[in-house]
Amino acid sequence: QVQLVESGGGLVQAGGSLRLSCAASGIIFRRNTMGWYRQAPGKQRELVAAITSSGSTNYADSVKGRFTISRDNTKNTVYLQMNSLKPEDTAIYYCNAQRSIYSNWGKGTLVIVSS
Repeated sequence: QVQLVESGGGLVQAGGSLRLSCAASGIIFRRNTMGWYRQAPGKQRELVAAITSSGSTNYADSVKGRFTISRDNTKNTVYLQMNSLKPEDTAIYYCNAQRSIYSNWGKGTLVIVSS
């Protein structure tokens, strides 16, 4: 059974930092592209950042230079370091594992950035 469990969300003031973690089980973690998505109220879910099995990364333009995605294949965990947070970063953040046609999602962790 595949499980992706996010943690690290919370309430932070604008300009602050948070680090999200996503622990995976039930998949061959090192072979998956791992991604962080977010969904703000009334908006569609969007890609925030992704990291491939080889370590290549890509970011949404809105978070470039502020967020960093990384992975630890020994811990089956992907991280999202979020710095210089803005109120518009407020959303539920979801972890995704993608390999070929298979896509798995976590239940999300809420990030609220106050102004």
